[in-house]
Amino acid sequence: MQDEWTGESVEAAVGAALRALGQPRERVEIEVLEEPGGGVFGIGRRPARVRVRLRPSFGEAATAFVRAVVAYLGEDVEVREAERVERGWRIEVAGRASGALIGRRGQTLRALEYLAEVHAARRSGERAALVLDVNDYRRRREEALVKMARRAAQEVLRSRRERRLEAMTSYERRIVHMALQGMRGVTTESEGEEPNRRVVIRPTAE
Repeated sequence: MQDEWTGESVEAAVGAALRALGQPRERVEIEVLEEPGGGVFGIGRRPARVRVRLRPSFGEAATAFVRAVVAYLGEDVEVREAERVERGWRIEVAGRASGALIGRRGQTLRALEYLAEVHAARRSGERAALVLDVNDYRRRREEALVKMARRAAQEVLRSRRERRLEAMTSYERRIVHMALQGMRGVTTESEGEEPNRRVVIRPTAE
């Protein structure tokens, strides 16, 4: 597919590319290869030359980023293509992943997820949430969070004293809030500043 266009000006060359591709300007990446110039009285004048390519989708850009990082780390895993989910995109990583890819309490995994999300937003021009999972770690972590939250809530009910949980990401805090949403006798709210924001479980007045 053609990716270079010329025109009397950069804008004219870009316009020709957009018409040919049938895309709005925000859906393409533009590289100016040569400014118009040269010539005398219009003779021998060089046209502007640009390279215009379709931006990747958020999922494509995120997948490429994660694959590049995993390859650099030498991890023996498969990075599956990003899939659309209810709240954005999800990428599954499967294989003989080392603990270093996940990190303590998933810290490395969350950092990679954040960097992939920022990179994908910049490359695609889209803003979306990304969930990155390695060997189903996230599901197991979610189950552990739900159990921990319910145990903590039972302690609050018995002691009638509030309980502050460990610092969590917004994704993990949401899991805790949802787990306790229908539980009578307790209420939850998040407090503090990132990255130390945490859920507080409080007894409700009876």
